[in-house]
Amino acid sequence: MQASLELPYHAPYAWDALLDFLRARAVPGVECVRAGRYLRTLAVDDYRGCLALEPGAGAALLVSLRPASASVVKRLEPRLRAAFDLDVDPAPIARCLNQDPLLRDLLAKRPGLRVPGHIDAFEQAIRAMLGQQITVVGARDLARRMVERWGTRLGNAGDCGLTHLFPTPAQLSQAEIASLGMPRARAGAMVALARRLIDEPDLLSRGATLEHTIQKLKLLPGFGPWTAHYVALRALRETDAFPASDVGLLRALTAEDGMRPSVATLTARAERWRPWRAYAAQLLWTSDSAPSRKRPSCE
Repeated sequence: MQASLELPYHAPYAWDALLDFLRARAVPGVECVRAGRYLRTLAVDDYRGCLALEPGAGAALLVSLRPASASVVKRLEPRLRAAFDLDVDPAPIARCLNQDPLLRDLLAKRPGLRVPGHIDAFEQAIRAMLGQQITVVGARDLARRMVERWGTRLGNAGDCGLTHLFPTPAQLSQAEIASLGMPRARAGAMVALARRLIDEPDLLSRGATLEHTIQKLKLLPGFGPWTAHYVALRALRETDAFPASDVGLLRALTAEDGMRPSVATLTARAERWRPWRAYAAQLLWTSDSAPSRKRPSCE
């Protein structure tokens, strides 16, 4: 049995482009993309199971949960609406970004592109820290090894071989994360973050403004400007967050002569994209991930 729920959105919705982004970062054992669906494991209080999202009838996504639990799927609705950016109206975003010729061309290819979020801010923060200064593939492999070592194993493998829950703050608070083969300082920052989150459950939350959110995040262990903006963009739904030093963003704006813009130049250009810089970033990442380009090395 499975419990299902339709989640309406404002059309258009570039579902395939969103899946491409998630597919490249899917942590084996925890999540996967297959046959137009996104699947992942999750825990809600005492519930353990797998959810799947796919296009529903009309302008809606269909979420299903196994084992079935109508109460859990209903409780998940706000988190899923945020994680899959279902409440935004793409029209004002398009009007703003279409003023830049490059973004206008990218948006024409993927109308309704959304910024994929995350149902768990802690998991997204840890994954962002894993991805500091390494490739997307390298970060995904580190996350896989972390899951296998400290995550909770589910009783039965589901679709795509979903076998584990991502480690909780309690599980990582005592973990020897440096044994995965990463800098000890970064591993220590993850452990410190896990321990702080146990004592402060609202630690990873939005501030009154984007600036307040970024300053709050930069006070956390292991959070520099890039990580703060990336977590704000992915986990906290800050629509104007913009990790200007990201290699993928800089590479996506490489000129025909091979020259990349400086961080200062990109930051200045991005002023015209406010208050939707997160969507501009997603368009550029999607462009940089196209078959004709190499994947970003710092996402």
